[in-house]
Parts: sequence; C-alpha cells; structure tokens
Amino acid sequence: MALACIFLFSNLTLEKEEQVVAGDMPVAGVLKKLGDQPAPHLPRTDVKNVSVENGREIVLYGRAKSPHGGKSERVSKHFVCTSCHNIERDEPDLSKDDPLARLKYVNEKGLPFLQGSALYGIVDRRSFYNGDYKKKYGDLVEPARYNLREAIQLCATECSQGRLLEDWELESVLSYLWTIGLKMGDLNLTDADLNKINKALEGGGKKDGAVQLIKSKYRQGFPATFIDPPADRKKGFSTKADMETGKLIYELSCLHCHEGKRYSFFNLDKSSLSFKFLNKHLRGYGRYSIYQVVRYGTPPVPWKKAYMPHYTKEKMSKQMLEDLRFYIEQKAK
Repeated sequence: MALACIFLFSNLTLEKEEQVVAGDMPVAGVLKKLGDQPAPHLPRTDVKNVSVENGREIVLYGRAKSPHGGKSERVSKHFVCTSCHNIERDEPDLSKDDPLARLKYVNEKGLPFLQGSALYGIVDRRSFYNGDYKKKYGDLVEPARYNLREAIQLCATECSQGRLLEDWELESVLSYLWTIGLKMGDLNLTDADLNKINKALEGGGKKDGAVQLIKSKYRQGFPATFIDPPADRKKGFSTKADMETGKLIYELSCLHCHEGKRYSFFNLDKSSLSFKFLNKHLRGYGRYSIYQVVRYGTPPVPWKKAYMPHYTKEKMSKQMLEDLRFYIEQKAK
C-alpha cells in the first residue's frame, strides 16, 4: 500500500520532457514544477495500514479495514464526511463565491447542495475554518487554520461529534484527498493564461508570475460569514421570490439530510404534510423554523449529539432563503 501511495504522489510532478499543460494535470504538480513551495500536508506513507482505499472508505462510510482486524470503529455515529461535503467539484468558478451559481451547478451535476465546501480540491488550499468559524469553535480553530490535519481532526470531533482519527486513518484520508485534488482543467484558464504558464515551464517566462496566475484561479481558503435571519420573520427579507430556486434548495439540501431521516431524527419528504408543518413553524424561533436552522443550525446536546450545521452567507444568500420560504408557503397551500 505504501508503494502505491509513493507512486501516486510521484505523479503529482510533471515529467521533465512534458511541458505542455493538459487539463488532467494536477494543479499541485504544475505548481511544483514551477518551483512553488509544496503543500505541508502530503501523507506519511511510512505509517502502517495507510492506503488511498482506506481513506476513501473513511470519507464515504466513516470506517475502514482496521490493522487490528475487521472494521475500525466508526469515526462518528451521526455523520460521514459526505453528509456536509461533496467529493466532486461543486462550483462553476473556483475563484468566486456565488451560492446561486453553485446551486445551479450542483443541480446540473446531480449533487446535493451542502453547508460545507467541497473536499474536492481541499489539498490545494492553505487555510481552513476561516472567518466567523472562530465565533463558533473559539480557540479550537487556531491549530486548524493553516493545518489540514488539524482541520480534519476538528471536523471529526466537533462537526461530526465523533472521535479523533488514529494516525493510519488520518494519513489514509489525506492519501485519498490527494486523489481528488484540483486539475488544471478546473481553473477556467484562457489561451493566454496557458501560453504564459507553458512559457514559464519552458524557461522562457517568469515562474513566480505563472504560480500567481494559477493561484488566482482558485481560492486558497473559503470565507465564512455568519448572518442573521430577518428581524421580522413574518415579513422576511424580500417580497420577491423564485419558486424554482426554492424547489432546488428543498430537494438538494433539506431532503439530503432529512428524507428518510438520513442524518436526522426529523423526517421530511415532498408530501403536503411536510410543507404544512414547515410553514406552520416558519416564522417562529424553534428548531423547526427554516429561518432559525438555516442561519443558526441546531446545537448538539448531551442526549442528542447529532445536530444541524448552518449555512453561511457564502453558501446561501438572503434571497435564496426567501426563495425557500416562498416554495414552502406555496406547497403548503
């Protein structure tokens, strides 16, 4: 397994004679060829039982084949990584925050619309738990802010309400995440951009400039801004609303967790009963109000550690929340 991981990461670098940038080339490999500082979170392949497959199993199912035999203990009894994070690209432009464009993109790709940023490309980022997450997790974000290993552990223990990963589990997760790093074809590069990068690779251009150009095409970390519901929940933020947008949010977000109680004790479906119930509680301040839970989530409590994470401004705009409200109100009639 260790040899497989070594082979995998040796392919992150470009071969000496291969200078023309292709869409399937890892961004990390091109940056390394241009002399950029390598990421500090390459996996340790010397740890026993580390493998890409074990990492994939942990991300998707919360457990993997244990070095002690059988399956490992679940990281969390409540969530897996894909409860809140996509493992595929889920944004049309990786350099911008546009929640509505993201909603339309995941709908086209058949993906859920989730609170967390995609794990796809996370190894190419350099900061985690940014912005207002300091308000939620306090000093716990400090060791995780620029350290992906610590960010994974914070997610496992706080976000997932689970346990710390063992060394082999953590390094396996990193091994898997490196297989879903950004590719050059993800970056919306123009012909002029590609010419500049190729020229730098061939020694005829400034490598530092090419590095900065590549990094300008995707975010090094995702901002997070906590915002409140409208002051008057009867009036909302806007009288304008889009039925189709509200429908997509309900189907790709609400039902992702609540349909069939997938990740929640609270069941939702497309029946009039569900819509009438949500509409009844919409303007209140309890855990069944979409205004309340979208912006504040629900906290874990001793008898029920599973909880709902909230949507930041970057993941759902004020107008999109009004669209969801309008959809629920119309379906409740």
